[in-house]
Amino acid sequence: MRIPRIYTGPDALHPGTEVELPDHAFRHTVHVLRLRPGAQLVLFNGDGHDYPAQLANVERRRASAQIQERTPNASESALTLHLIQAISKAEHMDLTLQKAVELGVQMIQPVLSTRGLRLPADRLARKLEHWRGVAVAACEQCGRSHIPHVREPLGLNAWLDTPPSPGGQRLLLEPTAPCGLDALAPAQGPTELLIGPEGGFAPDELAHARRTGAVGVRLGPRVLRTETAGIVALALLQARWGDLT
Repeated sequence: MRIPRIYTGPDALHPGTEVELPDHAFRHTVHVLRLRPGAQLVLFNGDGHDYPAQLANVERRRASAQIQERTPNASESALTLHLIQAISKAEHMDLTLQKAVELGVQMIQPVLSTRGLRLPADRLARKLEHWRGVAVAACEQCGRSHIPHVREPLGLNAWLDTPPSPGGQRLLLEPTAPCGLDALAPAQGPTELLIGPEGGFAPDELAHARRTGAVGVRLGPRVLRTETAGIVALALLQARWGDLT
């Protein structure tokens, strides 16, 4: 059986100490997996390390784990990838975020676009909390100990007007772009990948993206759905320049 990985929150973890498991972890380990004291766990708090631990105490409504050691986690990619994703339908957005985390992105920026999903401010705040939970769950599953930062949503043009990172590049997926990823060289800084909504970016948004330095690239002869495009592009970038060998 695979040893369960549990995110304990951002607080520091120390070998030799006993920590109470978060509610979701208690339910999963005790009620779903039916683990008992002595079972092995791996805790992490987002600092890039793993904390092998042992389930120490199980009560009716809580459980705790004894941290045994602190070990480095080597799952992070040396390729710095940022996903700039137009907000899409709930299940599509969740899938995109989940797979982006598995494929090694360090940052996810949701953007509001003309043809993308529009949500009122209160729902957007709840969505952001949910998306950050999706990122944490994906880290628990895939073995990462750094949690990608899911930023607060921005309007597309507002994001485009922010200066790119030094040495980085911005890629805009376009079915009609003149070149593919194979025509590009790796950046010295972050590669920012801009993915449109279900209906694609509006013409004025595309023009704005080009004016602010985004390079259009295509992914083969077929038009991919928004939830497919980012996953495929990230996988190709990792295979070409990163750690998917």
